[in-house]
Amino acid sequence: MTTDTSHNLSGNQRRKLRSAARFFAVQALFQMETTGQTSESVTAEFTHYRFGEEFEDFDMAEADAGLFRALVTDAVNWQAKIDQMTDRALVAKWPIARIDPTLRALFRAAGAEMLEHDTPPKVVITEFVIVAEAFFPETKEPKFVNAVLDHMAREAKPEAF
Repeated sequence: MTTDTSHNLSGNQRRKLRSAARFFAVQALFQMETTGQTSESVTAEFTHYRFGEEFEDFDMAEADAGLFRALVTDAVNWQAKIDQMTDRALVAKWPIARIDPTLRALFRAAGAEMLEHDTPPKVVITEFVIVAEAFFPETKEPKFVNAVLDHMAREAKPEAF
């Protein structure tokens, strides 16, 4: 679903589309890193085939395609800056290159939203902690994500705290 039709949706429906876009952005960034695909090919694949995909016993969500594309593009364009912010939020023994590639993709998508969008930092943190819970259920990673993103948000938008 594109953002062009989102004006006809309720606030809750728009929120769900934006949440799905964040989840898909993490998947797309992970896929790009592991397969070497370009952002153009991955965003095309996701918007044409993944959004709303139906399986035998599960349907993928629709997503805010505009936010999805923006997060992937901004994460690629600002990757060095985002990775440096992430490195500063991590302990010295764990540079970004050593962390799980899913977490790396998550930090890049969240960092892109913090740097390039007007979303309040606390919303970005909450949304991406929920994404972390989806990828890492019943583990400590969501708490780790919360701590790293809080540090990144205070650096990116100190005026919000």
